[in-house]
Amino acid sequence: MIVRAGIRIALIAGALGAAAAPAGAADLANGRTLYGVHCAGCHGANGISVMPTTPSFARSEKLFQPDIALMTAIRNGRNAMPAYAGVLTDREIADVISYVRTLRP
Repeated sequence: MIVRAGIRIALIAGALGAAAAPAGAADLANGRTLYGVHCAGCHGANGISVMPTTPSFARSEKLFQPDIALMTAIRNGRNAMPAYAGVLTDREIADVISYVRTLRP
């Protein structure tokens, strides 16, 4: 019984991990394109925000968070940022996060 419970927990944890973080390498080119369309208007084309309360990615503000925290914020939106759940897939959000992590001042 204990072994089965352990296997069940491992399967559930694996399924949750797979749903939270898409497998495979991020597509930086796609991330750049999506960032330009959906993010640059507020966060700036080079990652330096154009709105006073918007994080500047080129200065690494907020980027010390794990990918899942950033993905959740993008999915759900926050403050003036709209929710992108249903607009971008998890794979696309992962691409954007990977691209944003490349921005430097």
